[in-house]
Amino acid sequence: MTSRDRSNLHAMTADTPARTPFRKILIANRGEIALRIIRSARALGYRTVAVHSTADAGARHVREADQAVCIGEPLPAQSYLRISALIEAALRSGADAVHPGYGFLAENEDFAQACHDAGLVFIGPSAEAIRAMGNKAGAKVLMQAAGVPCIPGYQGEDQSEARLADEAGRIGFPVMIKATAGGGGRGMRLVNSAAEFPELLRSARSEAQSAFGDPEVILERAIVRPRHIEIQVFADRHGHAIHLGERDCSVQRRHQKLIEEAPSPAVDAALRARMGATAVAAVKAIRYEGAGTLEFLLDAEGRYYFMEMNTRLQVEHPVTEAITGLDLVALQLRVAAGEPLGIAQEDVRFSGHAIEVRLCAEDADQGFMPQSGTMALWQMPPQLRVEHALQSGAEIPPYYDSMIAKLIAHGDSREDARRLLMAGLEDAVALGVTTNQAFLHRCLGHDVFAAGGATTAFIADHQDVLLAPDAALRARAAAIAAVLLYETTAAAQAAGQRRLAPSLPIGMRLQVAGEAVAASVVLTEGRHFAVDIGEATYRVALDGLAPHHARFTCDGLQESAAFHRDGATLLLHYAGLPIRIEDRTRAAAARQGEAGGDGKVRASMNGRVVAVLAAIGDMVQPGQPVLTLEAMKMEHVHAAPVAGRLVALHVRTGDQVAASRVVAEIEPVTEAVPA
Repeated sequence: MTSRDRSNLHAMTADTPARTPFRKILIANRGEIALRIIRSARALGYRTVAVHSTADAGARHVREADQAVCIGEPLPAQSYLRISALIEAALRSGADAVHPGYGFLAENEDFAQACHDAGLVFIGPSAEAIRAMGNKAGAKVLMQAAGVPCIPGYQGEDQSEARLADEAGRIGFPVMIKATAGGGGRGMRLVNSAAEFPELLRSARSEAQSAFGDPEVILERAIVRPRHIEIQVFADRHGHAIHLGERDCSVQRRHQKLIEEAPSPAVDAALRARMGATAVAAVKAIRYEGAGTLEFLLDAEGRYYFMEMNTRLQVEHPVTEAITGLDLVALQLRVAAGEPLGIAQEDVRFSGHAIEVRLCAEDADQGFMPQSGTMALWQMPPQLRVEHALQSGAEIPPYYDSMIAKLIAHGDSREDARRLLMAGLEDAVALGVTTNQAFLHRCLGHDVFAAGGATTAFIADHQDVLLAPDAALRARAAAIAAVLLYETTAAAQAAGQRRLAPSLPIGMRLQVAGEAVAASVVLTEGRHFAVDIGEATYRVALDGLAPHHARFTCDGLQESAAFHRDGATLLLHYAGLPIRIEDRTRAAAARQGEAGGDGKVRASMNGRVVAVLAAIGDMVQPGQPVLTLEAMKMEHVHAAPVAGRLVALHVRTGDQVAASRVVAEIEPVTEAVPA
C-alpha cells in the first residue's frame, strides 16, 4: 500500500459527508446474484438495469430487470469482466449507480474507480479501500498495524520461486499458498512437503492469473483443522461501524464453501464480542464504508487469526439476514446514498439459527467435476428461502461459477434449521444436470455436523462415508425406473388395453448412477409389476402417472417420485435424491477403450485449455499430467491413461473444448516406461 493510497484512504471522511442520491442501478453481475439485488432495489423504489453475455440472453435476471444491455460473448473476460463495456452500458441506460454484486468485479478497485470517474455511484467501498484490503499481503500489514492477530507467513515482493521455496521452509510445512488477489478458494493450495511445492506453486499461480489477472501469492502457516469464521461488518461515511455477528463456513471442498451457518456452534457470546470488536476496530482503522466481511481461522484453543477481508457482500449473507431480520442489500443502498446506517451495535439482535447450502452443478462422485447442460426439471421447495435464477429447460453454461442455487433454512434452534433444510433438500427437484444435492444431504445428516463439530477438515476426514453409494436405494430406484421406462415408452402408451400378457418377462439392461444393472420385469395384472434385480424381487403397482410425476406402491409402501424422460434416459427424483438411469437394453456394446485403455485423453467437461504439460514425442507414464482444463473457475488436470509416447495434441493453450473431445493421443507401450 503506497503512502498516497494511505493518504487517500484516511482522507475519505475528512470533510463533511456528502449525500450521493441515485435512482437507477445497473447490476454488474448475473443469475441469482442479480435477482437478489433486483428484489431489494425494487422494494425501495429503485429502477434496475441488467447486463448479460450472449449466452445469458434469455436468463431470468435479464427478463426481470427494468432494462437490459448485452455486453459481449460468454467468456467472462469478454463480457462481465469488461469494465469499459459495463460503464458504457450504465451510461447508455441512464443508470446513475452500479452494484457489482458479489462476484466478478465486486472487489476490483479499477472498476470502482472507473465508476467514480464516470460520475456513477459505486455501491460498495472506495477504490482505495478495495485496494488496501483486496490484496492479501497489504491487508495483513494493515491488520497487524491495527492490532488484529494474523497468521505467520510471507507476503513479500520477491515472488521468485527460489525465495518462495525458502520462505516455505522457514515457515514450516504444511504451508498454504494463497493468491494475493480475489478469493473463493481460487489460487489456493495446501502444500505438505518441499517436494510438492514447485508444482503446486505453478498451479496456484496459473489459477490466480486466470481468475484475477494477477499471479502474485502469499504464504501462510497452515493451521490444522481450524474453524473458518467470518464477521459481517457495516460502516457508513458518518463514522458509524457495527458487526452483525459471525458465520461458520467450515464445511468446504477445495477451499470453497459448501455449507454456512449463523451463529457458529463453536462461538459463544464472549468470543463473539471479542471477534466483533476486533472486526469493527479494523474497519474503523481504514475508514471503511459499506458491507464487508473479515475472515478468521479459529483454532481448537479459541485463538483466532485474520485471513483476509472481502470488500463486498458475501454469497452466504442470507443466514445473517435470517438471524438479524435485516436486509443487507437495502443497507448497502442506504450507505451508498450517503445516509447513516440507522442502526447501532446495541440495536442488533440475533434470533434463532440459520443454515445455507450451496447447490452446485458438479459431480461429487467424480472429484466434484463441474457440469453444464440443460436443467430439464427444476422445482424448488416453498418452505425454504431459495436464491436461484433457474427454471425447467434452463441452460447452465460452462463459463461461470458452478453454484446454481442457495437453499436457506431458519429455525428456533440449530436442530430445527438442520431438520428443515434436510427436508427441503429432499423436496428440491433438480434433474438434467448433475449436482451435489445428495452430497449436501449426507453432510447435513452426518453425526459430526449434527453435533456442531465440523472443521475445515470435515469433508476430507469423512469423504468415504459422504461419497458412499446407497446400494439398497439404487436397487429400489432401478425397479421403479424399469416400470416407468416401460410405461412411458410410445409402444406401451399406444397399446392401451392391448398390453403384454401377464407372466411374460421383459429383460432390461440399465445403468443406474453409472453402474450396470440387469432387471427382469413381469406384468402381473393391470399396472402391477414384479421386478427382479439380482436376488431381490420388487413388487411395484403404478397408482398414477402424470407428466413428470408418478405415484406408486413398492412392496406395500406407497410413495411418489418426480421424473423426466429423454429418450433412453430417465432422470428420477426418488427418496429425496436425484438418480440418473440409462436404458441400455438395445444399446450397442460399450465402445472399446472408453475408459482410456486406447490411449486417448478425453476432455472430462466443457472448458478452456490453460496449460499443456507435455510435448509430442514425450514418453509418459499413467497418471502423468498432460494438460490442464479450466471450467467454472476451477482447474482440472488431465493425465495420461496409459504408459506410452504422446503422438498427438489436438489443442493449444487458450482453446475451448467440449466434453468428451479427444484432446491428446498416446501410443501405448507394452512395458513400463522408466521414471
